[in-house]
Amino acid sequence: MAFHTKHLISSSLAILLSLTGLAHAQEKFPSRQVTLVVPQAAGGANDAIARVVAQKLSDQWGQSVVVENRPGAGGNVGTAYAAKAKNDGYTLLVNADSAQVINPFLYAKTGFDSVKDFEPVAPLAKAGYVLVANPSLPANNVAELIALAKSKPGALSIASAGNGTLNHLIGEMLQKATDIQLQHIPYKGAAAAATDVVGGQVPLSVQSMPSSIAFIRSGKLKVLGVVNEKRLAALPDAPSIGETVPGFGATPWYGMFAPAGTPKNITLQIQNDIAKVLDSKDVQERLATLGCETFKGTGDQLAQIVKSDMVRWAKIVKDSGAKID
Repeated sequence: MAFHTKHLISSSLAILLSLTGLAHAQEKFPSRQVTLVVPQAAGGANDAIARVVAQKLSDQWGQSVVVENRPGAGGNVGTAYAAKAKNDGYTLLVNADSAQVINPFLYAKTGFDSVKDFEPVAPLAKAGYVLVANPSLPANNVAELIALAKSKPGALSIASAGNGTLNHLIGEMLQKATDIQLQHIPYKGAAAAATDVVGGQVPLSVQSMPSSIAFIRSGKLKVLGVVNEKRLAALPDAPSIGETVPGFGATPWYGMFAPAGTPKNITLQIQNDIAKVLDSKDVQERLATLGCETFKGTGDQLAQIVKSDMVRWAKIVKDSGAKID
């Protein structure tokens, strides 16, 4: 009798554990708070985009979606942190292309592998970048800037957010594409660089739209050209640099990634839910106020963008000579 009782208890326990495991496997995602890691400081374009997406996903999911800023080392600190997070979909990375595809060629050690450590979930947005100048500069477009720079080799200076930053490298691309010489002045951040161009201490800078749009609208900065491959909706009258310099163009982007090994059914669900977010008219309008636009796509497409961009930026970084220990 004792044997049968023991066997019955054992069988019941096995069934209970099996049902518990099945319930857990079928648990609706997400069933608790989701964290979006942003490896840049609060207030920047990536942070703003992440917060727009977080609010919309929270509304969809009925769960809290919070943004956690982990800046440092040009985005390496937060990106490395996200790479090591549990791969269950509850910690996701919202990253700028600069940290994901440029930093591996700038830094001796980043703390992560851009391809092996992540599952690309979906692209989120494209950022507008512009070549801006102090209004006193005697050049009103890229063609006039090229002529001015060639008449005074090395006399004009260009401010950036720091050595190896995206706007520094875009400035290097411009010099190489147009065969001009500009003196690079690195600052500690895009805001400081933009402020000194407004103040006339430096005549030029490449800036993201979020960091420069207020100055542009107030007339404190003038746009010489749009860095992106096509004109920006926020500045329809500003020509792209590529209209003057054929083949020139770069469109910085922001995307969402999950730690490697995150279940495919979860990343696909998030991808599909993000597509709904990006279809929202108010999200499109909010990103437009930042000088950005929605960038709909799949995780597989984002994976291809990462790989192709890494090839492109590896050469640009090498040509620029930029290196950060």
